[in-house]
Amino acid sequence: MSLKNRKEQRAARHLRIRRRISAGTAERPRMAIFVSNRYMYVQFIDDQAQNTLCSASTLKEGLKCNIESAKVLGAKAAEAAQAKGIKTVVVDRAGYKFHGRVKTIVESAVAAGLSITSKTEE
Repeated sequence: MSLKNRKEQRAARHLRIRRRISAGTAERPRMAIFVSNRYMYVQFIDDQAQNTLCSASTLKEGLKCNIESAKVLGAKAAEAAQAKGIKTVVVDRAGYKFHGRVKTIVESAVAAGLSITSKTEE
């Protein structure tokens, strides 16, 4: 069965990535990134408890969906995570390539104090 459009292809890539990423925990949650044409979202998810610990987005800020906004969002997400006591995370890029806005969000979160661990580390 071939996938027909880009949305289905990204969803298939996301499922492939989620199989490799170990589940997020309260100590090391999954940093899920979603990028649409208008907004960008970051959530810190504890998969064991099925709970979103904290989140950040460009939705209420009125920021455009570009590289500069991605820098601001990464820093804001790191501040929100550190306020909840989160220091290390596993990045879930949700089927997107690791470049551009996704890469900028992760790099600015690391610069703001978060540390990224391996996806298979237990």
